[in-house]
Amino acid sequence: MKRIRPGETIGILGGGQLGRMMAIAAKQMGFRTAVLDPTAGCPAAQVSDIEITASYDDLGAAQELAAASAVVTYEFENVDGAVARYLEDHAYLPQGAELLQITQDRALEKAAVRNAGEAVVPYRVVVTKADLERALAEIGLPAILKTARGGYDGKGQFVLEEDKHVLDAFRMLDGRTVFVLERRISFEKELSVIVTRGTTGEARAFPAAENIHVQNILHQSIVPARIDPSIRERATQTALKVAEALGLIGTLAVEMFLTADGRLLVNELAPRPHNSGHYTIEACETSQFEQHVRAICGWPLGPVHLLKPAVMVNVLGQHVDRVLAAIPRLNNAHLHLYGKAEAKPNRKMGHVTILADTVEAALAEAEALKIWND
Repeated sequence: MKRIRPGETIGILGGGQLGRMMAIAAKQMGFRTAVLDPTAGCPAAQVSDIEITASYDDLGAAQELAAASAVVTYEFENVDGAVARYLEDHAYLPQGAELLQITQDRALEKAAVRNAGEAVVPYRVVVTKADLERALAEIGLPAILKTARGGYDGKGQFVLEEDKHVLDAFRMLDGRTVFVLERRISFEKELSVIVTRGTTGEARAFPAAENIHVQNILHQSIVPARIDPSIRERATQTALKVAEALGLIGTLAVEMFLTADGRLLVNELAPRPHNSGHYTIEACETSQFEQHVRAICGWPLGPVHLLKPAVMVNVLGQHVDRVLAAIPRLNNAHLHLYGKAEAKPNRKMGHVTILADTVEAALAEAEALKIWND
């Protein structure tokens, strides 16, 4: 087992907010950081020692990152496959390329979850019009047609509720692009569990978060999730089981639906720190970012106990002015801004985390700030 020591450099593929918070955690532990991203002055580069400005499929830039780094990691899953394989072969990438390949493809991801023995929303893989006809006959309406690759925050997803939507879906099929047709189910809550597994096989899961989305973008994460303790434990065990089956090294977010009859259906996986885990920075003994650094560097994992109930609320582009105006009232709130140059509508610019004695008190404090009253 390889152990990375303070003073050595952690290379981060991707320079967004996740890379930024990962770099901050690494710097606190005494590491240097290098970041590769297409945008000069990206959020992670602002807090890193080495900045490599290049596209994600630039093999020469990947070689430069590898040469500068004792260990390499990534902050998002849409990493170029050839670059990931190069880093696996020519650098130290403990997470490997295989998990990336699985989570980049919704069809492969769902098959992997089922192979781990966990339930997913009923689905069918669709390429041709004949595939879609068969899938609709088996799945029925309403349904959601998703591109197998790419897409986030609702992008690449098409809701099919009636015949005219189906006709539009037929026009999108070109016989080459792979889609996944999912049954649109009703659910009680959306949950996520962040699990980290180290190079020694040690694994720990953070407390389950209850997630509320607005226009397919995460709005709030509420911890502890307002669910029965037995369901909370099942969600934790589901995440740990999937992580073990996938041979995870590093961090994995397991997003799930909780149905009215108490079933947990795995919806999506993200093989890196996750938006719904930002609450861990203030609310847990170890943050998801420090835990990730520990895992890839061969260190023992830290404790994940929840110190206080928390509510994390995303700050999108349209909220920035109100956040700045609310600074005098942020005495009980922790503000994180990501250093992005332009505040565009629905772009994640930062987040606010509020700790309180109860979830209800934290929610009330968030409401009182009047930042998110769109």
